[in-house]
Amino acid sequence: MIEIDGSQGEGGGQVLRTSLSLSMITGQPFLIRNIRAGRGKPGLLRQHLTCVEAARAVCAADVTGAELGSSTLQFNPGPIRGGDYSFAVGSAGSTTLVLQTVLPALVHADAVSTVSVSGGTHNTHAPSVDFLRMAFLPLLERMGATVSVELERHGFFPAGGGRIIARFGPGGFQPIELIDAGGVIKKSAIAIVAGLPGSIARREIDVLADRLGWSESELSIEPLGDEVGPGNVLSVQIQRENATEVFTGFGERGRSAESVARGVAIDVRRYLKAGVPVWRFLADQLLLPFALARGGVFETGRLSQHTLTNSDVIELFLDVRIHREEIGEGRVRVRVHG
Repeated sequence: MIEIDGSQGEGGGQVLRTSLSLSMITGQPFLIRNIRAGRGKPGLLRQHLTCVEAARAVCAADVTGAELGSSTLQFNPGPIRGGDYSFAVGSAGSTTLVLQTVLPALVHADAVSTVSVSGGTHNTHAPSVDFLRMAFLPLLERMGATVSVELERHGFFPAGGGRIIARFGPGGFQPIELIDAGGVIKKSAIAIVAGLPGSIARREIDVLADRLGWSESELSIEPLGDEVGPGNVLSVQIQRENATEVFTGFGERGRSAESVARGVAIDVRRYLKAGVPVWRFLADQLLLPFALARGGVFETGRLSQHTLTNSDVIELFLDVRIHREEIGEGRVRVRVHG
Protein backbone atom coordinates (compact mmCIF):
# COMPACT_ATOMS: atom_id res chain seq x y z
CA MET A 1 0.00 0.00 0.00
CA ILE A 2 1.52 3.31 -1.11
CA GLU A 3 0.81 6.12 1.35
CA ILE A 4 0.59 9.64 -0.05
CA ASP A 5 0.37 13.04 1.59
CA GLY A 6 -1.98 15.09 -0.58
CA SER A 7 -0.62 18.32 0.89
CA GLN A 8 2.83 17.78 -0.59
CA GLY A 9 4.20 20.27 -3.09
CA GLU A 10 1.46 22.38 -4.63
CA GLY A 11 -1.14 20.37 -2.70
CA GLY A 12 -3.80 20.24 -5.42
CA GLY A 13 -5.88 17.72 -7.31
CA GLN A 14 -3.04 16.57 -9.57
CA VAL A 15 -1.61 14.49 -6.72
CA LEU A 16 -4.87 12.53 -6.62
CA ARG A 17 -5.29 12.22 -10.40
CA THR A 18 -1.75 10.99 -11.01
CA SER A 19 -2.09 8.52 -8.15
CA LEU A 20 -5.32 7.14 -9.62
CA SER A 21 -3.79 6.82 -13.09
CA LEU A 22 -0.68 5.00 -11.91
CA SER A 23 -2.53 2.81 -9.43
CA MET A 24 -4.73 1.52 -12.27
CA ILE A 25 -1.74 0.78 -14.49
CA THR A 26 0.62 -0.72 -11.90
CA GLY A 27 -2.01 -2.50 -9.81
CA GLN A 28 -0.63 -0.90 -6.64
CA PRO A 29 -3.22 0.25 -4.07
CA PHE A 30 -2.75 3.59 -2.35
CA LEU A 31 -3.98 5.59 0.60
CA ILE A 32 -4.00 9.38 0.26
CA ARG A 33 -4.55 11.77 3.16
CA ASN A 34 -4.92 15.56 3.23
CA ILE A 35 -6.48 15.63 -0.24
CA ARG A 36 -6.15 19.10 -1.80
CA ALA A 37 -4.95 20.52 1.49
CA GLY A 38 -3.27 23.37 -0.39
CA ARG A 39 -6.55 24.68 -1.79
CA GLY A 40 -9.09 27.14 -0.39
CA LYS A 41 -11.75 24.39 -0.35
CA PRO A 42 -9.82 21.24 0.59
CA GLY A 43 -11.06 17.69 0.09
CA LEU A 44 -12.89 16.12 -2.81
CA LEU A 45 -15.05 18.46 -4.86
CA ARG A 46 -17.48 17.14 -7.45
CA GLN A 47 -14.88 17.23 -10.21
CA HIS A 48 -12.36 15.21 -8.18
CA LEU A 49 -15.01 12.76 -7.07
CA THR A 50 -15.90 12.16 -10.72
CA CYS A 51 -12.23 11.36 -11.39
CA VAL A 52 -12.35 8.77 -8.61
CA GLU A 53 -15.60 7.26 -9.90
CA ALA A 54 -14.21 7.12 -13.44
CA ALA A 55 -11.08 5.33 -12.25
CA ARG A 56 -13.18 2.95 -10.16
CA ALA A 57 -15.30 2.04 -13.20
CA VAL A 58 -12.34 1.45 -15.52
CA CYS A 59 -10.63 -1.03 -13.19
CA ALA A 60 -13.44 -2.24 -10.90
CA ALA A 61 -11.59 -0.80 -7.90
CA ASP A 62 -12.51 -1.17 -4.25
CA VAL A 63 -12.67 2.39 -2.90
CA THR A 64 -13.30 3.91 0.51
CA GLY A 65 -13.68 7.62 1.23
CA ALA A 66 -15.21 8.51 -2.14
CA GLU A 67 -17.60 11.24 -1.03
CA LEU A 68 -17.82 15.01 -1.35
CA GLY A 69 -15.50 16.82 1.04
CA SER A 70 -13.50 13.72 1.94
CA SER A 71 -9.84 14.36 2.72
CA THR A 72 -8.82 10.68 2.80
CA LEU A 73 -9.21 8.03 0.11
CA GLN A 74 -8.13 4.42 -0.21
CA PHE A 75 -8.03 2.92 -3.71
CA ASN A 76 -7.51 -0.78 -4.45
CA PRO A 77 -7.46 -1.34 -8.22
CA GLY A 78 -8.58 -4.36 -10.20
CA PRO A 79 -7.71 -5.16 -13.83
CA ILE A 80 -8.18 -2.43 -16.45
CA ARG A 81 -11.23 -3.03 -18.62
CA GLY A 82 -11.71 -1.44 -22.04
CA GLY A 83 -15.26 -0.61 -23.07
CA ASP A 84 -17.76 2.22 -23.33
CA TYR A 85 -17.97 4.65 -20.42
CA SER A 86 -19.98 7.77 -19.67
CA PHE A 87 -19.28 10.19 -16.81
CA ALA A 88 -20.97 13.43 -15.74
CA VAL A 89 -19.21 15.94 -13.52
CA GLY A 90 -22.61 17.39 -12.64
CA SER A 91 -21.30 20.95 -12.69
CA ALA A 92 -19.00 23.09 -14.81
CA GLY A 93 -16.05 21.07 -13.49
CA SER A 94 -13.41 20.10 -16.00
CA THR A 95 -14.18 17.23 -18.37
CA THR A 96 -10.56 17.18 -19.53
CA LEU A 97 -9.20 16.48 -16.05
CA VAL A 98 -11.55 13.52 -15.71
CA LEU A 99 -10.36 12.27 -19.10
CA GLN A 100 -6.73 12.89 -18.08
CA THR A 101 -7.22 10.52 -15.14
CA VAL A 102 -8.35 7.49 -17.15
CA LEU A 103 -6.47 8.17 -20.39
CA PRO A 104 -3.18 6.40 -19.50
CA ALA A 105 -5.03 3.31 -18.28
CA LEU A 106 -7.28 3.02 -21.33
CA VAL A 107 -4.30 3.44 -23.65
CA HIS A 108 -2.99 0.25 -22.01
CA ALA A 109 -6.32 -1.61 -22.18
CA ASP A 110 -6.60 -4.68 -24.39
CA ALA A 111 -9.77 -3.49 -26.13
CA VAL A 112 -11.14 -0.42 -27.90
CA SER A 113 -12.72 2.11 -25.52
CA THR A 114 -15.02 5.12 -25.79
CA VAL A 115 -15.36 7.67 -23.00
CA SER A 116 -17.97 10.42 -22.85
CA VAL A 117 -17.60 13.14 -20.20
CA SER A 118 -20.02 16.02 -19.62
CA GLY A 119 -19.29 19.22 -17.71
CA GLY A 120 -16.93 22.09 -18.49
CA THR A 121 -14.75 21.95 -21.61
CA HIS A 122 -12.95 25.27 -21.15
CA ASN A 123 -12.01 25.87 -17.52
CA THR A 124 -9.42 27.97 -15.77
CA HIS A 125 -6.70 25.86 -14.08
CA ALA A 126 -7.36 22.94 -16.44
CA PRO A 127 -6.25 22.01 -19.97
CA SER A 128 -8.86 23.04 -22.52
CA VAL A 129 -10.16 20.50 -25.00
CA ASP A 130 -8.36 22.53 -27.71
CA PHE A 131 -5.08 22.02 -25.86
CA LEU A 132 -5.67 18.27 -25.70
CA ARG A 133 -6.57 17.96 -29.37
CA MET A 134 -3.90 20.22 -30.84
CA ALA A 135 -0.92 20.01 -28.46
CA PHE A 136 -1.09 16.92 -26.23
CA LEU A 137 -2.69 14.12 -28.27
CA PRO A 138 -0.48 14.53 -31.39
CA LEU A 139 2.56 13.87 -29.18
CA LEU A 140 0.89 10.83 -27.60
CA GLU A 141 0.28 9.50 -31.11
CA ARG A 142 3.99 9.92 -31.86
CA MET A 143 4.64 7.88 -28.72
CA GLY A 144 2.48 5.04 -30.03
CA ALA A 145 -0.90 5.74 -28.45
CA THR A 146 -4.17 5.61 -30.38
CA VAL A 147 -6.51 8.22 -28.96
CA SER A 148 -8.75 10.98 -30.30
CA VAL A 149 -11.02 13.54 -28.66
CA GLU A 150 -14.10 15.16 -30.14
CA LEU A 151 -15.72 18.31 -28.78
CA GLU A 152 -19.46 17.70 -29.03
CA ARG A 153 -20.60 20.79 -27.13
CA HIS A 154 -18.82 23.69 -25.42
CA GLY A 155 -19.22 24.07 -21.68
CA PHE A 156 -18.19 27.18 -19.74
CA PHE A 157 -18.23 28.14 -16.06
CA PRO A 158 -20.66 28.37 -14.32
CA ALA A 159 -23.31 26.69 -16.51
CA GLY A 160 -21.27 23.73 -17.75
CA GLY A 161 -23.29 21.53 -20.08
CA GLY A 162 -20.37 20.70 -22.36
CA ARG A 163 -19.47 17.25 -23.63
CA ILE A 164 -16.36 15.57 -25.00
CA ILE A 165 -16.00 12.09 -26.44
CA ALA A 166 -12.67 10.23 -26.47
CA ARG A 167 -11.85 7.06 -28.36
CA PHE A 168 -8.95 4.75 -27.51
CA GLY A 169 -7.30 1.86 -29.28
CA PRO A 170 -5.06 -0.69 -27.55
CA GLY A 171 -1.42 0.39 -27.41
CA GLY A 172 1.12 1.95 -25.09
CA PHE A 173 3.84 4.60 -24.94
CA GLN A 174 7.30 4.57 -26.53
CA PRO A 175 10.08 7.08 -25.74
CA ILE A 176 10.56 10.12 -27.96
CA GLU A 177 12.86 13.15 -27.93
CA LEU A 178 11.59 16.72 -28.04
CA ILE A 179 14.72 18.84 -28.01
CA ASP A 180 14.57 20.97 -31.16
CA ALA A 181 11.42 23.07 -31.49
CA GLY A 182 11.94 23.70 -35.19
CA GLY A 183 10.63 26.67 -37.10
CA VAL A 184 7.13 28.08 -36.83
CA ILE A 185 4.92 26.58 -39.54
CA LYS A 186 1.64 28.21 -38.64
CA LYS A 187 0.21 30.49 -35.99
CA SER A 188 -3.42 31.35 -35.35
CA ALA A 189 -5.77 32.71 -32.72
CA ILE A 190 -9.50 32.39 -32.14
CA ALA A 191 -11.71 34.32 -29.74
CA ILE A 192 -14.93 32.50 -28.82
CA VAL A 193 -17.94 34.17 -27.22
CA ALA A 194 -21.21 32.53 -26.20
CA GLY A 195 -24.15 34.52 -24.86
CA LEU A 196 -21.96 37.63 -24.68
CA PRO A 197 -21.43 40.66 -26.94
CA GLY A 198 -19.23 40.00 -29.96
CA SER A 199 -17.32 43.18 -29.13
CA ILE A 200 -15.53 41.25 -26.36
CA ALA A 201 -13.93 38.93 -28.91
CA ARG A 202 -13.12 41.83 -31.21
CA ARG A 203 -11.26 43.66 -28.42
CA GLU A 204 -9.26 40.52 -27.59
CA ILE A 205 -8.28 40.00 -31.20
CA ASP A 206 -7.27 43.65 -31.58
CA VAL A 207 -4.94 43.42 -28.57
CA LEU A 208 -3.33 40.24 -29.94
CA ALA A 209 -2.81 41.87 -33.32
CA ASP A 210 -1.12 44.81 -31.62
CA ARG A 211 1.01 42.83 -29.14
CA LEU A 212 2.06 39.99 -31.47
CA GLY A 213 2.07 41.80 -34.80
CA TRP A 214 -0.15 39.18 -36.42
CA SER A 215 -2.24 39.74 -39.53
CA GLU A 216 -6.02 39.56 -39.74
CA SER A 217 -5.74 36.28 -41.67
CA GLU A 218 -4.19 34.69 -38.56
CA LEU A 219 -6.95 35.92 -36.23
CA SER A 220 -10.58 34.86 -36.09
CA ILE A 221 -13.77 35.21 -34.04
CA GLU A 222 -16.31 32.44 -33.39
CA PRO A 223 -19.70 33.38 -31.91
CA LEU A 224 -21.62 30.50 -30.35
CA GLY A 225 -25.29 30.31 -29.55
CA ASP A 226 -26.67 31.83 -26.37
CA GLU A 227 -27.69 28.35 -25.18
CA VAL A 228 -24.09 27.39 -24.37
CA GLY A 229 -23.20 30.66 -22.66
CA PRO A 230 -22.26 32.81 -21.10
CA GLY A 231 -18.62 32.15 -21.85
CA ASN A 232 -15.49 33.55 -23.46
CA VAL A 233 -12.21 31.86 -24.31
CA LEU A 234 -9.21 33.10 -26.28
CA SER A 235 -7.03 30.37 -27.78
CA VAL A 236 -3.69 30.78 -29.58
CA GLN A 237 -2.04 27.94 -31.49
CA ILE A 238 1.65 27.88 -32.44
CA GLN A 239 2.47 25.01 -34.79
CA ARG A 240 6.19 24.30 -35.05
CA GLU A 241 8.05 21.60 -36.94
CA ASN A 242 8.34 19.26 -33.95
CA ALA A 243 5.51 20.27 -31.61
CA THR A 244 2.41 22.43 -31.32
CA GLU A 245 1.61 24.61 -28.33
CA VAL A 246 -1.73 26.10 -27.33
CA PHE A 247 -2.17 29.13 -25.06
CA THR A 248 -5.53 29.92 -23.52
CA GLY A 249 -7.10 32.89 -21.77
CA PHE A 250 -10.52 32.85 -20.11
CA GLY A 251 -12.93 35.70 -19.79
CA GLU A 252 -14.42 36.12 -16.33
CA ARG A 253 -16.48 38.63 -14.42
CA GLY A 254 -14.41 41.65 -13.41
CA ARG A 255 -11.63 41.04 -15.93
CA SER A 256 -11.46 43.08 -19.12
CA ALA A 257 -11.09 41.57 -22.58
CA GLU A 258 -7.87 43.53 -22.97
CA SER A 259 -6.43 41.98 -19.81
CA VAL A 260 -7.27 38.46 -21.04
CA ALA A 261 -5.53 39.08 -24.37
CA ARG A 262 -2.49 40.75 -22.82
CA GLY A 263 -1.93 37.75 -20.55
CA VAL A 264 -2.04 35.33 -23.48
CA ALA A 265 0.24 37.54 -25.58
CA ILE A 266 2.85 37.68 -22.81
CA ASP A 267 2.90 33.88 -22.55
CA VAL A 268 3.16 33.44 -26.32
CA ARG A 269 6.07 35.88 -26.58
CA ARG A 270 7.94 34.21 -23.73
CA TYR A 271 7.50 30.81 -25.36
CA LEU A 272 8.72 31.98 -28.76
CA LYS A 273 11.71 33.74 -27.19
CA ALA A 274 12.71 30.63 -25.22
CA GLY A 275 12.92 28.54 -28.40
CA VAL A 276 11.86 25.32 -26.67
CA PRO A 277 9.35 22.81 -28.10
CA VAL A 278 7.37 22.40 -24.85
CA TRP A 279 5.93 25.09 -22.57
CA ARG A 280 4.95 24.71 -18.93
CA PHE A 281 1.45 23.15 -19.17
CA LEU A 282 2.47 20.66 -21.85
CA ALA A 283 5.56 19.77 -19.78
CA ASP A 284 3.29 18.86 -16.88
CA GLN A 285 1.07 16.71 -19.08
CA LEU A 286 3.97 14.86 -20.74
CA LEU A 287 5.65 13.69 -17.52
CA LEU A 288 3.35 10.72 -16.97
CA PRO A 289 3.41 9.24 -20.51
CA PHE A 290 7.19 9.72 -20.64
CA ALA A 291 7.49 7.90 -17.32
CA LEU A 292 5.26 5.07 -18.58
CA ALA A 293 7.48 4.87 -21.67
CA ARG A 294 10.43 4.42 -19.29
CA GLY A 295 12.45 6.99 -21.20
CA GLY A 296 12.51 10.09 -23.36
CA VAL A 297 13.65 13.69 -23.12
CA PHE A 298 12.10 17.10 -23.73
CA GLU A 299 13.17 20.71 -23.34
CA THR A 300 10.93 23.29 -21.76
CA GLY A 301 10.90 26.52 -19.80
CA ARG A 302 11.21 26.89 -16.05
CA LEU A 303 9.24 24.12 -14.33
CA SER A 304 6.21 24.97 -12.23
CA GLN A 305 5.60 23.68 -8.71
CA HIS A 306 2.72 21.72 -10.21
CA THR A 307 5.13 19.84 -12.49
CA LEU A 308 7.64 19.22 -9.71
CA THR A 309 4.92 17.77 -7.49
CA ASN A 310 3.69 15.56 -10.34
CA SER A 311 7.24 14.27 -10.76
CA ASP A 312 7.46 13.30 -7.07
CA VAL A 313 4.17 11.36 -7.20
CA ILE A 314 5.20 9.49 -10.35
CA GLU A 315 8.40 8.30 -8.69
CA LEU A 316 6.35 6.81 -5.83
CA PHE A 317 4.66 4.38 -8.23
CA LEU A 318 7.21 3.74 -10.97
CA ASP A 319 10.84 2.66 -10.93
CA VAL A 320 11.95 5.69 -12.92
CA ARG A 321 13.98 8.80 -12.25
CA ILE A 322 13.03 12.15 -13.70
CA HIS A 323 16.19 14.21 -14.13
CA ARG A 324 15.99 17.99 -14.53
CA GLU A 325 18.89 20.03 -15.88
CA GLU A 326 19.17 23.79 -16.34
CA ILE A 327 20.59 24.30 -19.84
CA GLY A 328 20.31 28.06 -20.10
CA GLU A 329 18.39 31.02 -18.79
CA GLY A 330 14.81 29.87 -18.40
CA ARG A 331 15.46 26.58 -20.22
CA VAL A 332 15.27 23.11 -18.66
CA ARG A 333 15.96 19.66 -20.09
CA VAL A 334 13.82 16.92 -18.57
CA ARG A 335 15.02 13.33 -19.07
CA VAL A 336 13.28 10.19 -17.86
CA HIS A 337 15.43 7.18 -16.94
CA GLY A 338 13.68 3.80 -16.68
